[in-house]
Amino acid sequence: MSELAVRMAQAGGPEVMVLASVVLADPGPGEVRIRHVACGLNYIDIYHRSGAYPLPTPTGLGMEGSGVVEAVGPEVTHLAVGDRVAYASQPAGAYATARVMPARCVVRLPEFLSFEQGAAMMLKGLTVQYLLRKTLPQDGLQSGDFILFHAAAGGVGLIACQWAKALGLQLIATAGSDDKCALALRHGAAFAINYQRENFADRVREITGGAGVKVVYDSVGATTWEGSLASLRPFGLMVSFGSASGAVPPIALSALAGKALYLTRPSIFVHLSSQAATQAMADDLFEVVRSGAVSIEVENRYALKEVQQAHREMESRRTTGSGVLLV
Repeated sequence: MSELAVRMAQAGGPEVMVLASVVLADPGPGEVRIRHVACGLNYIDIYHRSGAYPLPTPTGLGMEGSGVVEAVGPEVTHLAVGDRVAYASQPAGAYATARVMPARCVVRLPEFLSFEQGAAMMLKGLTVQYLLRKTLPQDGLQSGDFILFHAAAGGVGLIACQWAKALGLQLIATAGSDDKCALALRHGAAFAINYQRENFADRVREITGGAGVKVVYDSVGATTWEGSLASLRPFGLMVSFGSASGAVPPIALSALAGKALYLTRPSIFVHLSSQAATQAMADDLFEVVRSGAVSIEVENRYALKEVQQAHREMESRRTTGSGVLLV
């Protein structure tokens, strides 16, 4: 069976991605074949394409998608042919008209969600789920607590703004323009800081009356690292879950000692290591969307053949919210 898929022979700029014909085998044990309707666009795809997160080449790209199950391999019991599904999963390869993949990270897509929403929400929404629900400071998070969330106008950030508000948290958003700050505020952020105009660490101390925040969720990396540490209160938690501005340089553990800070570098795919864990996280995400507390808005749509343009616009940070490739 021949399908179209985005492939790259080596790491590099957007130009290394080409649309190629690939042959799909039947699904093996623990696998399913999915006919895609939409594929999610995420910053991790840029890390993979650029080589920041190296993949063996040649390779496909993309970690998120939605569609319909068209074949089920042995040992798969939770899915059937014809199911509407969505996923966030390794290995890379979602940028395709169809794919064969492990079934453990594939879940049924509720009828109240469109395929576009499914493709736009799984990796981003499950990331927010493990951050706000599982990656917590020493004494947890309670209603009224301050948290700092960088890149708050992106797909992950806008979900986080809404979910944090539903949990009663005071999310302090950072973004790179006044328009992006306004977008974060409209989605539930309690405060927003344009880090192009203000020192965000100084502003955080002002907002919190000098106390600092319990936790920083940072997907930006190198350029926000020092300010993030400075924004934490004693015994605070630094969560580094991405490096859009470049990798955080090696640090001395003594840098954490002054305020007895905690540091973690989590990964969504550790959380999605089993079908039961994936389903439980997805159920939590689907419920917060079904309740209306979180809205999944698809802001950017591209045809599969426009993948290079999609990456250029993502990488330039001209986009806000979530984007999809339509198959």
